[in-house]
Amino acid sequence: MRQRTAYASLLLLTTTLVAPAALAQVAPSTGAPAAPAPAPATASPVTPADTAADPQQDQAEVSAPGVDTSASEDIVVVGRNIPNTVRATAQVVSVLSAADIARTGEGDIAGALTRVTGLSVVGNGYVFVRGLGDRYSSALLNGSPLPSPEPLRRTVPLDIFPTSIVGSALVQKTYSANYPGEFGGGVINLTTKAIPDESFITGGASVTIDTETTGRLGYTYFGSKTDWLGYDNGERRVPGFIKAAPTGTGVIPTEQVAQLSNAPTTLLQRNGDIPPNWSGELSAGLTGDLGATRLGVVATGSISNTWRTRDVTQQDTVQETGSLRNDFHTVITDNRAVVNGLLGFGAEFDANRIRWTNVYIHDSLKQGRASAATIYNNSSGAPLFQQNTSFFERQLIETQLVGEFKPVDGLSVDLRGAYANSKRKSPYERQFIYLCNTALNITVDVPVGGTALNCPGVWQATNAFDRFATVVFSELNENLYSGQADVAYKLSGERPMTLSGGYYFSDNDRTSTRLPFVYQTTTGAQIPFPCNLFRPDFLLSPDVLNGCAVSPTGTPAQNAVQMRFDAGQNGSYAYDARLRIHAGYVQAEAEAFDGLRAIIGVRYETAKQQVTPVNSTGTLLNNDYFLPAATLTWNFAENMQLRVAASKTIARPQFRELAPQAFRDFESDRLFFGNPRLRDSELYNLEARYEWFFARDQRITAAGFYKRIDRPIEQVGFYPTPDARLQTGFTYLPKATLWGAEVEVQKYVPLDFISDGMAGKRAVIIANYTYTQSKITADDTCVPGVLEGTTLGGCQPNFAPARLLFRDGAPLTGQSDHLVNLQLGYEDTDNGTQVTALFNYASDRVTNRGPSLLGGVGFQPDIVERPGIRLDLVARQKTEFLGRQIEIKAEGRNLTGTRYQERQTFEGGNVVDVNRYRLGRMFTLGASVTF
Repeated sequence: MRQRTAYASLLLLTTTLVAPAALAQVAPSTGAPAAPAPAPATASPVTPADTAADPQQDQAEVSAPGVDTSASEDIVVVGRNIPNTVRATAQVVSVLSAADIARTGEGDIAGALTRVTGLSVVGNGYVFVRGLGDRYSSALLNGSPLPSPEPLRRTVPLDIFPTSIVGSALVQKTYSANYPGEFGGGVINLTTKAIPDESFITGGASVTIDTETTGRLGYTYFGSKTDWLGYDNGERRVPGFIKAAPTGTGVIPTEQVAQLSNAPTTLLQRNGDIPPNWSGELSAGLTGDLGATRLGVVATGSISNTWRTRDVTQQDTVQETGSLRNDFHTVITDNRAVVNGLLGFGAEFDANRIRWTNVYIHDSLKQGRASAATIYNNSSGAPLFQQNTSFFERQLIETQLVGEFKPVDGLSVDLRGAYANSKRKSPYERQFIYLCNTALNITVDVPVGGTALNCPGVWQATNAFDRFATVVFSELNENLYSGQADVAYKLSGERPMTLSGGYYFSDNDRTSTRLPFVYQTTTGAQIPFPCNLFRPDFLLSPDVLNGCAVSPTGTPAQNAVQMRFDAGQNGSYAYDARLRIHAGYVQAEAEAFDGLRAIIGVRYETAKQQVTPVNSTGTLLNNDYFLPAATLTWNFAENMQLRVAASKTIARPQFRELAPQAFRDFESDRLFFGNPRLRDSELYNLEARYEWFFARDQRITAAGFYKRIDRPIEQVGFYPTPDARLQTGFTYLPKATLWGAEVEVQKYVPLDFISDGMAGKRAVIIANYTYTQSKITADDTCVPGVLEGTTLGGCQPNFAPARLLFRDGAPLTGQSDHLVNLQLGYEDTDNGTQVTALFNYASDRVTNRGPSLLGGVGFQPDIVERPGIRLDLVARQKTEFLGRQIEIKAEGRNLTGTRYQERQTFEGGNVVDVNRYRLGRMFTLGASVTF
């Protein structure tokens, strides 16, 4: 061992360094070896208090790309309070251990991640890191990529991962070459549980009341008998003639229309007593020794059934002044059922570990929707009613094998391979439209749309607003194969160095179809009087399908109902997509000077991305990149570190952004179209971070960051025709910049100063704040237009100057200027009591670019979401009953009663509420027992 400098020796003497407790697995090899060198012989004696492991120190289990080199003892880390996971990496990371996740009380990992500095969740489980959306971030499971079951995303929504199967969540905010090159805001690596500390069986259940949903009005329909489990029993099976329609005549004759599911998927009913939410979970773990090998099995399964009703105001405008064109009052009831399971096997022998993990997640959403308006496009002034029923299933299956080996001293080898499949099926997305007719001397006094909007006459199926009846069948299937090999070797010498390298491969292929149909008579008209007065299931009954026999004009044969495949403005009905990546990296890690360690690497990544739509323009992107990354960590004082990082990374357009296929998002109720002319984005990243770990598991950190993005991809709102509803397309900008700062404080305060009776009790204070600014550049540079066949500003066909699509200097979509998280807690480890208040605030953020005015010059204001302030309260109490450990948990969510608001604000003061509704306060009571 080389001679230490006097300065380093003095620090060692004064801090009396000891090795921390070993982790089952630690952070990836992006960092320097974690354990400090032993003190010289002249060091002061080590006291028992110093050597005792602090029980409050979370031992997070992390399995991520790269080789674990944490066993080295050659790099000095000054300060025993620096957590093990932070010691083991030279990168900027945030880690949620199992204890951290439990403290938040969240049911899924997306909710738990909102407590991490700089992270926010937008939409259904998509995590934004420092204002950059899921396009600029990636999610890994035990270091392997995941496919997405969502047509709008390539990144998997993290709200489908229950916290019960996640052992830790690591967020790395600076890039290192062992990670995939698609890195913007950060990478989120979820590590599942492997070998338990001891054998166990745990079962639990909970029930939740939502003040805006439970026991209140909603709109539901029957569907199938097994919908409550999230699985269709065959009622919604899609027949072959539907799948064959696009390649045939496109017309489904009456006798085949009659074979489709009718009343179970059509009849929407008022339900005045929506039930409460419930969930159940069963977990088991087994561990033991076989000779010198430690073996473990972890299995978990859970099911949940939740309801959510939204009483929504939905408006839009095509006018520069913001005068309303559509003003709908909509009641939406979602019934979500999630079934998931995990089966993991682990083995540890000597310094080697093998992990085989299998994950199954099935997530379904059954939605009923009733909308009513008197202000709508081409309004006659008469009330209009629209009903929608839908059901979609998302499924993710992954199996992965990870091996971490140390065959000889100084040499580490990691191998990982995975196969994953995701599916999304959405059959029978039905819509019916009725107009109030007051000229027939008939009155039906039934309020619709959740309001007192009554029809002073009778509801009549109509084509005046849109086709009186439509149905859509969609399906997506995606396979992902991936593998990675990493090797690291420690070179001994005066200043030891670890050299590492690896190879990565992934092959991702997707098939997606969307088949829209309209109902019409054989002559192309709507169903005639009086049959058009029937409710939807009678409207599609055989008596009407075969021709309305009683009609002032026409014969039953002329009035027979058919279905016609409607390509229309829906783009390509099907596409295939594939992304194949080969990558390799080299990386060196060393202590340049005492207390200063550096990790420098470069990744070479080549990828071929292809999207092939039917009867439309396709995309072929074939690019390769060298992606350098460097991070310096200076441990300049006891328990203090300064990190500086620089890197270049990329972001590829997602399949959905490239495919010219229509897709309706059930959450925002907007229609999305891809753009085949998008290109890769390139990012240049800088970061500096100060860390002070002033006591065990306590810290103050502060960071500043800057990013420049070339060709950032953004959403653009547009109206394809003056009568169409707002739609969303994608294009890129010449450039965008993002910069900001964040600060975090974590402090534990022992309460024994109050009285002796408070011994063993402590207060918990965890606070973080992120300030972010971004600015897009929209000049005369020609960028892809969102309307096919449109050419503007002297650009090539289908392109337009960026200034005609975007407002120069506007912020990036999804970026909040301010993010604040505050956790105040009370913990009594002796009695198993934990109470935590969680405060969250996110400032306004753009969710969609304001569309261009119909004349092509000028913009509407951007659509802005106002997340506001949210307060949650979580209490957990452990106790024993009949010799069994019981944990009781009570939660109160959204105690502030924060609303969801998405709006446009015009200069004249007009406000257009694109989506506005109340979010319920949610109260949960649950219990679990461990055997």
